[in-house]
Formats: sequence, structure tokens, C-alpha cells
Amino acid sequence: MQDFTFNRFVRIYITIGTIFTLIHAYILITFNIPVKQALVDASINNILILLAGVGTYNILRYYKPIRESLVYPRVWAILQAIIITVIFNAIVRSIYVDDDAYINFLNTSKLIRGVYNLLNITLMSVFVFLWFLFSDEQKKQQRILDAEKLNREAELVSLRQQLQPHFLFNSLNSISALVGTRPEEARKMIHQLSDFLRGTLRKDEQETILLSDEINHLKLYLDIEKVRFGHRLSTNILADSEVLKCRIPPLILQPLVENAIKFGLYDVAGDVNISIICSCNTQFLTVTVTNPFDDQTSSPKKGAGFGLSSVQRRLYLLFARNDLITTSHQHNLFTTIVKIPQTV
Repeated sequence: MQDFTFNRFVRIYITIGTIFTLIHAYILITFNIPVKQALVDASINNILILLAGVGTYNILRYYKPIRESLVYPRVWAILQAIIITVIFNAIVRSIYVDDDAYINFLNTSKLIRGVYNLLNITLMSVFVFLWFLFSDEQKKQQRILDAEKLNREAELVSLRQQLQPHFLFNSLNSISALVGTRPEEARKMIHQLSDFLRGTLRKDEQETILLSDEINHLKLYLDIEKVRFGHRLSTNILADSEVLKCRIPPLILQPLVENAIKFGLYDVAGDVNISIICSCNTQFLTVTVTNPFDDQTSSPKKGAGFGLSSVQRRLYLLFARNDLITTSHQHNLFTTIVKIPQTV
């Protein structure tokens, strides 16, 4: 987006004024006016026009004419042209008072100079007006972008907060059940839950983190779930040292694994292994989560549930893409694939 700052305006405005001055001087030279005299004439005339433009700039800072009142700017431009022409004649006549040829040239070109000044003032006024118009439009667009960013951040925060309550309630229920029979495991689970929630709060304001940090946080979650489900739950995380350096939005993996536990442990009898495989190239970090499911008790075809839908929504808000998460199921395996764009 173009930067419509005052300093930029001054640079462009002076550049336009310089071009007008040189053109003006060249035209005078073609009428056999000496070069030095032509430059003085053009400089004085166009400096006055530039000053008139500065006056217009200051007026438009506080007053923007509406379409019904455009007659006032037109009258103002005509008055400025007349005033500039009068002032210009007074100045150059005092400088070249003894130059009869030049004074005669001034007298014969008075009407043409007035029209020239009117055209230049009109052009300068149009430039200033358009500058303010585009500047106001830029500010409007920036306000819209800022509002959209705030809305996006608010929605991201809301999505992250919605992921925690049911997990927290389940963990507290498990802790409550363990307190009487296995107090040591209950104490361990409380510490793990504390570390997990502390890490969650720390990451809320970060847009991306290292995959290694996300996996360490995921392991805290899995440790809690393993206390709840015991030997039934096992996990296999594959990610080499280079992949661990890739970037990922925080708290993306936990909903994926929670969804895998939901379909695996809740609906499948016996032990369950959840596989998490991470790979990375210059474009994407790809995370594949696979868990078993039972055709008779599970229903993955009917939707991915809140966890996966929230991940998809977060990825859309962060990357403006709806194709970054896919699910499939075959041979009693449910697979979720998430692609995270990697920016250089």
C-alpha cells in the first residue's frame, strides 16, 4: 500500500513544481527571452503557484468540499490565478524596470500568463485534492485491516480457550478418582496438568513456535492422558532433528491427538497406538496423525468434530487457506494430515 505521508507529499510536490519551472523557462526561451531572464521569470511565477498550492493543502486539511459545493474551489482557483498574476507582474517589473523589451513582453502575454497560472493552480489543486482523497482511503483501509486483525486475534483466542475446558474437566475427574486409591499418581497428574496449562498460557500470544517446543508440550498432554488410560494408550512420534526446527502455530497438535484418542480409546477395545509422523520441505511442515477406529462404533464419515474443525478454522485465520487439513479412513485406520506453510 502506498505511503501517503507529508514528507512524501513535499518531495513529489517540489518535483512537480521544478518540472513546471523548467517547461516554463524553455517556452520563454523559444520566444527569444534570455536564459537567465527566462529562469528568473519561471522561478518567480512557479514559486507563487507552489505557495498557492500550499495554501490549498492547508485548507483541505480542515475542509473537504462536497460535490454540491465544488463551485467554491473553482472560484478560489480563479482568484488565486488573478492574485498570482498581479503579484508576479509587480515583482518582475521592479526587477526589470529598465528592460523595455521584457516589459512589453509582459504586457502582451498578460492574458496568456493568467490562463497558464489558472491551469497550473487547477492542476496543483487537483493533485492536492487527490492526495488527500487517497490518503483518507488508505487510512480507511488500514482501519478495516486493523479491525479484521483484532477480530481474527479475538477468534483465535476464543478457539484456543474452547479447546481446554473439556480436557481440564476430564483431567480433574481423573485426579478426583485417583486421590483415594492412587494418591501418588494423582499428585503426579496434578503437576503434569499444571505444567501443561502453564505452557498453554505462555504460548497464547505467539503466532508460531518451533515444532520441538510444540512436541514437548504435546508430551505433557500425553503424559496426563496415559495416567488416565494406563497401558491402553501408547504413542509413536517420529520427527528428525531438521524437522524439529520447522515452525508451527502453538497448540495445533494437541487437538489432533485428542481427536485420535477420542476415536481410538473411546470406541476401540484393547490397546491403542497413535502414530504422529512429521516431515518438512521448503513449503510445508506436514504432520500425519493415525489412530485405529472401529467401523461398528466410530463414525468418522460424519465429521471431524470440534477439535479438527477448530484447527481448520485457526489455520484459515492464520494462512487464509481451507486446504491445509484433510482426513481419511481405511483398513480400520483414521488419518489426519495437516500442512503448515513455512515462510522464509
